[in-house]
Order: sequence, then structure tokens, then C-alpha cells
Amino acid sequence: MSTTVLDPSSRAHATSRYRTAVVAGHTLAYREVGDPDRPTLVLLHGFPTSSHMYRGLMAELADEYHLIAPDHLGFGASDAPPAHQVRYTFELLTELTLGLLDHLGLDRFALYIQDYGAPIGLRIAARHPERITSIITQSGNAYEEGFTHFWEPLVAYAKARAAGELPDDTAVRALLTPDATRWQYTHGVPADRLDRISPDNWILDQARLDRPGNVEIQLDLFADYLFNLDEYPAFHEMFRRHRPPLLAVWGRGDEIFGPAGARAFSRDLPDARIHLLDTGHFALETHLPEITRLVRQFLRGAIGDAQ
Repeated sequence: MSTTVLDPSSRAHATSRYRTAVVAGHTLAYREVGDPDRPTLVLLHGFPTSSHMYRGLMAELADEYHLIAPDHLGFGASDAPPAHQVRYTFELLTELTLGLLDHLGLDRFALYIQDYGAPIGLRIAARHPERITSIITQSGNAYEEGFTHFWEPLVAYAKARAAGELPDDTAVRALLTPDATRWQYTHGVPADRLDRISPDNWILDQARLDRPGNVEIQLDLFADYLFNLDEYPAFHEMFRRHRPPLLAVWGRGDEIFGPAGARAFSRDLPDARIHLLDTGHFALETHLPEITRLVRQFLRGAIGDAQ
């Protein structure tokens, strides 16, 4: 009988590391796994979660890639200074993410973007296209077609605040409740896949949403999200001019960013690979094996061509 002896360094690289770095005076937490000498994939999470959403994918890809997943300011284990001290905007989150990547010496990397991670990652790609080897978007919107009725109270809230009014925030505050957090994970998911979603997801996210002062942070980001649309023309120009390889893996039952948002990428990137899965907003929770296979196949080609 033969015995396979694993290289100790390989085992070390396969172990997740939970680290922090100080960027512009803020402590940012991030997960890291994989050999830093291998191609890097940077994973940017959405609302209301953290780098925790990528735990499974990172473990699956650690044999072939170096993976970094930060927690945005105000999320996860990163600092969450109160909103009266820091003006929370997607521009700020972008600057901090870039600062972290520079601190880590990451000059070239692929991006995996989801939800809030999209306007952050696509700002980086539009401003530094030479650093991007490829883009994977999982319900990471870049086109107006992706917006659904879910956004109507958020748009009204953002416009009222921008006009200097004191808006009724009842509807948007409802998005920060336990029922809403659980709904984000379960909506659009077929009944036979609901048991794949761990309740730990919404329990952990809700615990962080309920931290003192966090509601005000999230309301500021709700109010700022509408102005990400001002960046869309720059994103589209970057797609057309630099042609980054792009893979879209999207839940066809996503009621937050609808599947039309996935299909829209083909307008500026005709070679984009678009896959609609039978699930909702947090597709990794129900389709990890399928997404892992798609991402691995995509990156092998995209990163190889970029080198």
C-alpha cells in the first residue's frame, strides 16, 4: 500500500489566515489562503455580510490560487467607527480597499465581486485596468437593467437625503431586521436547496448589524448607493477599451439584482461568460460546487492568457 506524504508548506498554505492591516488609520480585517506565489484572486463581499461569505470558495480554490478577502470598513471584523466620525461612502470603501491591496503588495489580481463589492471592485478596475487579470461577478451589478423593485424605497430614501430632506426611513430600516437578513439568503432558492443554507449566515450577519451605531453606518451606505450609477459609464468604457475576461454567475431567482443585470454585461463584453443558476442572491450557499467548477475553468484560461 502506498502512502502520500503532503508537503508541509502546502498544508500551511491551505490553512486560512485571519489577519489585519492598518490603512489610513483604520484596522481592516482580511482572510487569506493559498500560496502567495500563485495568481491572486481578491474577493469583495456584499451587504449585509463579510468575507465569511467566501469561506467555502476560498477553501476550494486554495490549491491553485492565492486568495484575499477583506472585510469592508463597518463590516465583519474590520473597524466600524461611528457615522458621525466617518462619512461612509463607496468611494471611501474603494480607497481603503486599494490601500489594503497596495499594503499587501498585490500589483496584479483577478476580482470576485458581489453586491456592495461590485461598485468597489469596478472602481478599482476602471482606475487601474492594468492591475486586473479578470473579473468574476456574482450578483455584482454594473447596469441599470439589474435593478429590481427591491430598490424603490432605497432610491427614494437616497434622493430625499441628497436633497437635504429628512426622509421617512421606515422602509429602509426594515432591511436591517432579522427577517430581512434571513430573506436575503433564502429568497429565490428552490425548496430542495434551502437545507444547504446554514442559519449561521443570517445569525452572524444580524449580530453585526445590531452592534451599537451600525444602523447609522448602513443608512449612510444606503443613501450613497444610488450615486454608484454615476460611475457606470466609466465601468462600461473600461469594459469596452480593456476587454477584461468576465464571468457572471448569478441567481436567476435573485430579487435584489435581477438576472437582466447579468445578461447586460454582454453589451460591452460580447465574450463574457454568463451563467444563471437556479438560486437567489447568495448563490455560493446553494451552488458552491457548481460555482467552484465555473470559476476554476474560467481563471485557468483568463489568468493564463493575461500572463
